[in-house]
Order: sequence, then C-alpha cells, then structure tokens
Amino acid sequence: MNIEDCYRRMGGSYEDVMMRLPSASMVERFAVKFLDDGSFEELGHQLKCGNREAAFKAAHTLKGVSSNLSFSRLSESTGVLTEALRPSDAVINEHVHELYSYVKRDYELTITAIREFVERKDR
Repeated sequence: MNIEDCYRRMGGSYEDVMMRLPSASMVERFAVKFLDDGSFEELGHQLKCGNREAAFKAAHTLKGVSSNLSFSRLSESTGVLTEALRPSDAVINEHVHELYSYVKRDYELTITAIREFVERKDR
C-alpha cells in the first residue's frame, strides 16, 4: 500500500495535498503524524460536557488540519459540524450529535486508512 492508496481509501485528495506539500515523503510524514492529533477526542469530550465554545474550537482545528492534509471527506463533515457550532447562541442538540456521528464515521475511516498504510508501507 502506498500513500496514494491510503488517500483513496479515506476519501482524500492525494492530488490536492501534493500541490500543497513538496514531496510524497512529507505527505506520508504529516498523514502519520495526524494519528497523534487530539482534536477529535477533544471534540467528543467537549460535546459530551455541553461546552459549545470549546467544541467549536476543537471542530475548527480538526477541520483545518484535515483540510490542509486534503482529507477531503473528513474535512467536509467536520466543516458542516463547525458551522453548526459557530454561532454563539448555538446549542448542542440532537442535530449537532447527528453531525458529530458523520464526523466520527469519517474520522474512523481516515485513521483506519492511515494505520493500514503504516502497517503495509514496507510490504
């Protein structure tokens, strides 16, 4: 499995990230480093606590990182959740939790693809 296959599996755009980063090795390095990013966990925690502002910040961070790495599917679902949380009078309701379920699905797809890439990289 190569990094391009990884992007295809996660619903990302390898072509876009290659326009942003200068080499495939750098794309690989940043994609693998994403596994250590705590934004998703922070988002889930803040939603559970009912803290809209902190949940917005975590969602916005996750959207930015996934967008910069061209994790397109994750970036899109996280962007929708970010906008739902943006207004200062937004509430964490059933709709927000539904949007979070899409982010969770896409996040799990993304990290699974990256982990498979790491495991199969040298094979």
